[in-house]
Amino acid sequence: MTIKKPQTLGELKKQFSRLPDVREEMRKNLIHKLEKKEPLFPGLIGYDETVMPGLINAILCGHNIIFLGERGQGKSRLIRGMIDFLDDDIPAVSGCSINDDPFKPICIECKKRLSEMGDDLPITTIPKDRRLVEKLATSDVSTADLIGEVDPIKIAQGRTLEDESAIHFGLVPRANRGIFAVNELPDLAEKIQVAFFNIMEESDFQIKGFPVRLPLDILIVATANPEDYTSRGRIITPLKDRFDVQLRTHYPTEVKSEIAIMEQEVRNPSFNGLETHVPEFIKEILAEMTFQARSSSEINQKSGVSCRVSIRSYEAIMGSALRRCLELSEEKAVPRITDIESTFPAILGKLELEYEVADKSDNEILENLAKRAIKVVFDDHFQTEELTSVIESFKDGVAAEVSKSLPSEEYMDGYEVIPGMKKAVKKLVDPNDPPKASSAMEFILEGLHLSNKLNKEVADKGIVYK
Repeated sequence: MTIKKPQTLGELKKQFSRLPDVREEMRKNLIHKLEKKEPLFPGLIGYDETVMPGLINAILCGHNIIFLGERGQGKSRLIRGMIDFLDDDIPAVSGCSINDDPFKPICIECKKRLSEMGDDLPITTIPKDRRLVEKLATSDVSTADLIGEVDPIKIAQGRTLEDESAIHFGLVPRANRGIFAVNELPDLAEKIQVAFFNIMEESDFQIKGFPVRLPLDILIVATANPEDYTSRGRIITPLKDRFDVQLRTHYPTEVKSEIAIMEQEVRNPSFNGLETHVPEFIKEILAEMTFQARSSSEINQKSGVSCRVSIRSYEAIMGSALRRCLELSEEKAVPRITDIESTFPAILGKLELEYEVADKSDNEILENLAKRAIKVVFDDHFQTEELTSVIESFKDGVAAEVSKSLPSEEYMDGYEVIPGMKKAVKKLVDPNDPPKASSAMEFILEGLHLSNKLNKEVADKGIVYK
């Protein structure tokens, strides 16, 4: 049965005697989800034991929150996930720009309408996705953007500057009875920060010298880079004091979490139903490259190494495999080690290199990251002792040529001339699946090279291992 939504204040009073404020509402819905054992932030990976406990506590306490973290740590997703703790929709005074509570309106226009119309005051409903207002803080954000401005049209109609109804409200008042989120908070100019903390604590502000007191019902959430937030001159101390809780986000601490994020966020390139398969060891290498970048002295760690590095490199390597499929008329796209260089353009724009490493090119730095990542993953899968027969065959004069443009079927000849190769491949993938087997062979050969067991030469058409 569909329950008819109230159209007037009188109809609303038959259902409710009052409406909860936004903090009560979020607390109630959070408790309900906890009791039902429902997932709180589906899609957020790696925060269950670190960020989530503090965030749950903050919502239960009705605290204003600031998330501190480098780029690509899911701060915006955390904020947008908080919408799920709001009711599906709420009653509000129809036509009000600040979503006034029909039981206790705060703007002068709605107060006047309530006085004149009583229970006939018209009601509308506001869906929860319209109750989150986000703003990216930049140096050119003005008081008018956030707080409001005198409306010249209303002044032209005869209203005075002292008339509160002459104000055109900004983003913060329009977030009344919802969540207001400001990204990169320290980038706000100081005079804007002052106006902002007045709203958070005193519920008043000034527009063109005219003081306005509005007891706004808003949960304030902000994000900032830790370096900017702790830097004198970037943010005024009284504003810091008005955030009730500070939560530190972080990058995934385990490779498996990085892989889970990659798989969740990837935009899988496909064409005419071609099958795409990425072996687990390739995923591990891409994730490990990001981990290596996060600990590299050649990369500026203050700006961070976003999870987008892993996601976009995953997409890029699948694109390279798909291109090979189309060129060679193969039916399955499986990335190889020789495809890793195709990820470099996707990675470069997301890293800030240190000035001290100017003697190295961008590609050299990325190649070194890839080599270290391949070696780490190779050591996780193999002991060189178990590949003795493979190594011995190269000592006896065997050479193997690989290339990103070489058909997968041609790799299968390697089983005949390299004893032990099929057994090693079987540890990773199906050895009778040419696209997967060729990928595994390249990984094994490169791993042995990086373990100083094989020599490697760059040839005209690819790479030769000896």
